[in-house]
Amino acid sequence: MRDGTVRAVVTGLGPAAPNGCGTEAYWAATRTGTSGIGRVTRFDPAQYPARLAGEIAGFIAEDHLPGRLLPQTDRMTQIALASADWAFADAGASPGELPEYDMGVITASSSGGFEFGQRELQALWSKGSRYVSAYQSFAWFYAVNSGQISIRNGMRGPSGVVVSDQAGGLDAIAQARRQIRKGTALVMSGGVDASICPWGWVAQMAGDRLSTSDDPERAYLPFDAAARGHVPGEGGALLVLEDLERARARGARQVYGEIAGYGATLDPRPGSGRPPGLRKAIELALADAGTAPEEIDVVFADAAAVPELDRIEAEAIAGVFGPRAVPVTAPKTMTGRLYSGAAPLDVAAAVLTIRDGVIPPSVGVTPVAAYDLDLVVGRERTATVRSALVIARGHGGFNSALVVTAV
Repeated sequence: MRDGTVRAVVTGLGPAAPNGCGTEAYWAATRTGTSGIGRVTRFDPAQYPARLAGEIAGFIAEDHLPGRLLPQTDRMTQIALASADWAFADAGASPGELPEYDMGVITASSSGGFEFGQRELQALWSKGSRYVSAYQSFAWFYAVNSGQISIRNGMRGPSGVVVSDQAGGLDAIAQARRQIRKGTALVMSGGVDASICPWGWVAQMAGDRLSTSDDPERAYLPFDAAARGHVPGEGGALLVLEDLERARARGARQVYGEIAGYGATLDPRPGSGRPPGLRKAIELALADAGTAPEEIDVVFADAAAVPELDRIEAEAIAGVFGPRAVPVTAPKTMTGRLYSGAAPLDVAAAVLTIRDGVIPPSVGVTPVAAYDLDLVVGRERTATVRSALVIARGHGGFNSALVVTAV
């Protein structure tokens, strides 16, 4: 049950998305339905069946990081370091002024540093082992974002990484909440992924869930009759989580919302005849938050855009809340699925929805009536939002759900 004495709250946001970096740029684009999906530019995708992605245009690592970090970091980590800087600035927190053991870093990763690894493999096979960078020993690693953020900011408290594919971003935030409840004052948490390179691309295609459409406006259509898979993307969000009382004591600029509830399950093996675990994850999150279904004002959907997975999610939402009983949205239709970064970006959107009283739209989607979802499409919807549910699923049966509430 929920611990009423220590409340983990979000005080800083660091969105890094294909349709905008930084809190206000991302939110302005998301509210207006501005998409960042287009043809891949980081390599020539002509030979591949999938050719669209959500890329962060104009991100130049040299503009954000010291030169010494550039040769030892993958693009994923470079974006994550910038995202952490934005989150600290948004929170009005200077890590150099806080006790080092009072700060931790818990991130999620789905792919690791694929682009860095591809480059070093090319060097190995074309030139020989002497030309492989020593930084390859860690630049590819799932935990590298947590490590580099902690080193750069002198954060020596409880830290780690969660690897549960696209559910991992919520799992990491839940782990951060746990550490705050155990006494850590501040935890940087969330996820950033970036694997838009040939090696990463073929790995993603192997899952057989990528859209092969060449129309950016019709490629990623969750809950639509034309759903044909998702568009991948790069980026995500890092969030500053703090103990509410300590945040207020240090004079935090704002408190966006509280991480009030969390639930996670695994699906049964295929062919077992047992029901999927997503509905149970939602119910666990609501129970953990002490929140009744009718108190949830909006659901941020996982939005797989695979017909069978869309059906499972729609049935879980309608089963818990009732048919068309709660607004549902999927702003990731503007960014693509950002793997471990997708759900933390949805959490950022959820707390901004609470702040501003507007639910961002799902773009390009005409929802199937039989799903019984009140999907927000076309344009933003004005609403009083006090509680939001964020859903995420990872390949292999991971299900996670997170309740965020106003403070």
